[in-house]
Amino acid sequence: MIKHAFKDVDSLKEFIELEVITTHEVAKMLGCSRQNIKQLMDYKCLVPIKQTSRERLSFKSDVIEYINKKKYIRKTTLCR
Repeated sequence: MIKHAFKDVDSLKEFIELEVITTHEVAKMLGCSRQNIKQLMDYKCLVPIKQTSRERLSFKSDVIEYINKKKYIRKTTLCR
């Protein structure tokens, strides 16, 4: 996990607006359902940064990293 230091409240708000995404946004990025995202999080494939009874929040960079790892695994598996 990346550590961040913020100069002021506005820079924190900007970071949250750009980098923190909801389950719905994760589902759109991965092209799957919210139920699939819940399953990925339950199996610890994706780790939410905040979880409530209604929503799970994630870092966009973690989702991009998961996508890239998934592409790499798929690519290396196809080459065998």
